[in-house]
Amino acid sequence: MSRRPFFPLVFCVVFFGIISPFYQLNAQEFLYGIDVLERGGFKELENKKAGLITNAAGVCVSGEPNYKKLLRHRIRLEFLMSPEHGFSAKAGAGESVKDGFIGDSLKIHSLYGSRKKPEKNLLETIDVLLFDLQDVGVRCYTYISTMRYAMEACSESGTTFIVLDRPNPLAPVPAEGFMLDPDHMSFVGMVPVPFIHEMTVGEIALLLKNMLYPDLDLKIIRMKGYNRFSFFDEYPGVRFISPSPNIRDLETVLVYPATVFLEATNVSEGRGTERPFRQFGAPFINSGFLKKELDALKLPGVSFQTVRFVPSSGKYKGLQCEGLALTVTDRLVFEPFRTGVAILLSLQKLYPELLGLDKGADFFDKLAGSSLLRKMIVSGHSLEEILAASRLQVRAFEQENPDRYIYEK
Repeated sequence: MSRRPFFPLVFCVVFFGIISPFYQLNAQEFLYGIDVLERGGFKELENKKAGLITNAAGVCVSGEPNYKKLLRHRIRLEFLMSPEHGFSAKAGAGESVKDGFIGDSLKIHSLYGSRKKPEKNLLETIDVLLFDLQDVGVRCYTYISTMRYAMEACSESGTTFIVLDRPNPLAPVPAEGFMLDPDHMSFVGMVPVPFIHEMTVGEIALLLKNMLYPDLDLKIIRMKGYNRFSFFDEYPGVRFISPSPNIRDLETVLVYPATVFLEATNVSEGRGTERPFRQFGAPFINSGFLKKELDALKLPGVSFQTVRFVPSSGKYKGLQCEGLALTVTDRLVFEPFRTGVAILLSLQKLYPELLGLDKGADFFDKLAGSSLLRKMIVSGHSLEEILAASRLQVRAFEQENPDRYIYEK
């Protein structure tokens, strides 16, 4: 459950005061996996036909789309594949996406329509399948589910699978939440990692190979300059690009694991507003009472403000909702899972008949990866009891997988 290394305050002030004039000159260069692949002359793709799983957030440090870079270097890119939200990253959550084209010849095969797993006959037309998607560090975000299906398909077809690694924007946040119960596995929970997992897609791919696909020819193109104690906006020369329509900025990434559980309840998670996942509410909520409950818990690194909003889509479209907005006041101490559980406990206390945990039990358990969270909330367990139960599972995972990181601490 460690955060960044702790330094005494006086040492930090003196040390950083000395080096600050030189920091910009000596800051380590950062490169995505796609940029490292280019630096190496694309030797992994020499004389090979390739497919690419990506979307609009799959850009190089320069901002150039990954597929354009591959084509510019005359890589034999046969087709693209896109995950949930489509290649444009604008389709709604759960919305089926059709195949498409870029220009007249580069086809985009949707992996969120009639199929979620790449078809064997398509993989047999290429030598290498590249994976270059920006994850957000939370198990229920479906891009790592797409990766698992793709790895399985490549293992079956004998196709090489290459991950072009990208930062986990939540990497400094310790692993939290319940582990995936196989009985509740679904497309919003297919990878056996904690709910907040700390890992990059490359690290998850290696974990999946070791666990499930030992015969897969897997290659990971590591980033340069990646630091697991850095948030996304701390890398020089890069900017966060929305990987899906409602994950619009890093602030949303931070609170997403705290409010995503509300998708399976009768409370709006803010879809159809200007601040999806950063605010939540419902017509039956008294925002003043709810704020009082949550303020009493003194949750670290976060504050709550009362709000009213009218969603333009999703739950309660056209209806006025009362609720709360979240502001992360200190992301180094903010605990998204603790905050999410606290929100659910407070809503269950105030509105046990209206929250709808039992009504949405199946979907809630899939998001959580387990029925234990819902059952503990409904049965009246305390916040600390729930966190302790989840930490036992996370600790067991960490002990079983001590080599899960491929980047130095």
